[in-house]
Amino acid sequence: MGTFRRLKQFYWPYKKYFVMSVVSLVFVTALTVIYPLILGFTVDELILGDRQHLLAVTVAFLVIVMLLKGLFQYLQQYLGELFGIHSVYEIRNELYRKLQVLPFRFYDNARTGDLMSRLAQDVEAFRFFLSMGAAQVLNFVLLTAFGFGVMLYLNVSLALITLAVMPFLAVVVYRFDKRVHPAFLEIRRSLARLTTKVQENVSGMNTVKALSKEDFEIDRFVGLNADYRDNHIKTADIWARFFPAMEFIGNVCVIVLLAYGGWLVVDGQMQPGELLAFFSLIWYIVMPLMHIGFVLNTYSQSKAAGERLLEIMDEPEDIRNIAEPIREVRLAGHVQFENVTHRYPGEDQNALQQVSFDAKPGSTIGIMGATGAGKTSITQLIARFYEPKQGRVLIDGKPVSDYDLKTLRSNIGFVLQEPFLFSASIKANISYGRPDATMEEIIDAAKRADAHEFIQELPDGYDTVLGERGGGLSGGQKQRVSIARALCVNPSILILDDATSAVDMETEVKIQAAMREVMEGRTTFIIAHRISSVKHADEIIVLDQGKVVERGTHEELVRMEHGAYRRIYDIQFQDHELVMQGKAV
Repeated sequence: MGTFRRLKQFYWPYKKYFVMSVVSLVFVTALTVIYPLILGFTVDELILGDRQHLLAVTVAFLVIVMLLKGLFQYLQQYLGELFGIHSVYEIRNELYRKLQVLPFRFYDNARTGDLMSRLAQDVEAFRFFLSMGAAQVLNFVLLTAFGFGVMLYLNVSLALITLAVMPFLAVVVYRFDKRVHPAFLEIRRSLARLTTKVQENVSGMNTVKALSKEDFEIDRFVGLNADYRDNHIKTADIWARFFPAMEFIGNVCVIVLLAYGGWLVVDGQMQPGELLAFFSLIWYIVMPLMHIGFVLNTYSQSKAAGERLLEIMDEPEDIRNIAEPIREVRLAGHVQFENVTHRYPGEDQNALQQVSFDAKPGSTIGIMGATGAGKTSITQLIARFYEPKQGRVLIDGKPVSDYDLKTLRSNIGFVLQEPFLFSASIKANISYGRPDATMEEIIDAAKRADAHEFIQELPDGYDTVLGERGGGLSGGQKQRVSIARALCVNPSILILDDATSAVDMETEVKIQAAMREVMEGRTTFIIAHRISSVKHADEIIVLDQGKVVERGTHEELVRMEHGAYRRIYDIQFQDHELVMQGKAV
């Protein structure tokens, strides 16, 4: 029960529903065990005792019992559902909150399909046990307690024989739980792998079709689906072995009681109606025992689901605010790196090694280097997505860890190489970082990003609702909307991570011309592969394997004939010359 104890904070606030459901269940159980007594009374008193005049009263009493039982069953089921529904509402909210605050380290290895499986199927499995499984366990306990009490009242010796069977059933149930819980846990894991495969395939369908890998993807899915099937088969085998054993023990109990009870009736020590009532009570006990596998099924599934939910809740929040962080300030944007060394979790090599620079407020810093050189790592440390292994990152003379995370990041505008847009209107996407932005501010940001014209041409203009991940827009259009979103925040620090890579040269020139005005007064970091994107920067930093190998202005770096920047310049300049010659021809 450790899993349920650890999740108690989410369901115990709604214990009133659970308590009222249990009270209703007590009445349901008490009314249930009245049936066998009425049956015994009918046989012994009305039929054999020749007291037919009581038949109408007995029937009326039975109808009242049935109506009351129906009323309490409704209350028990409805209140039980309220208990489960409210509880998982809190669990799902906490899971989603946790996903928002977990660091980038967690998402580096997380799989979207697996997270979706936990937030949907696992939460639902836990709810099912809270709503119904727990009630079934209590129903079994109460039926056994009430039924055994009435059995003792009817015949002590028969009741003790019934009690003697319980240890054998308990052993079978215990062994069943030991085997079925790991099986259900593996089923949930294989389902998560299957969900992840489907999600990845749908997201990457363009790549799959472009490389004609449909058959390969089908084979991979078939393999994962087969694993899911095999896990279900293993679980079915456990169930198939369990139920015959339970039924055999139950039937042996019934046979013994039938033989002994029949002898008691023949010997005159027991009335026929009492024996009939006793056998009805036996099934109230034996049948729940024989079907306790279903209860254990829901319990094992919910426990396995709860363990997977706790795996997320137990993930450490590496990036957290200090006790008294700096809040609600407008940063000047003075960024300093002091001998910063950074390594990503699980990696063997440093992403950055002893990097130092001083970006004055309002300056523009260009960052260049090969893929994997550490360009993006610099910007991620500025926003405190990660903590550096060594050294310090300062903004306005204070370590970034001194600032409240929301305050820090609200002063930073990001435009990433791969823009992500939400399934919402263009207006909502641009104002995502500033929901209170006016329409004039949204349009101004779009104009600066050279996006206003194509937005106006859309059917609903700024109210046009985009598809998933910005579906309906070209790559360049999505990038320009992404740039407008960053500008709408009015950040002190602007980070352009290869922001114009998805637009053509002509559009890039327009965006750069518009953004020179925007960059005025803001500290701007431009990560780019094109010389044209960084040539106007106040300082250009060239990285190689995490180290700063060159730094200076465009003119200074071009004069280094054998430098890395000069090599990039020569290659891109030659390409430009070839293009111009082709146009001339």
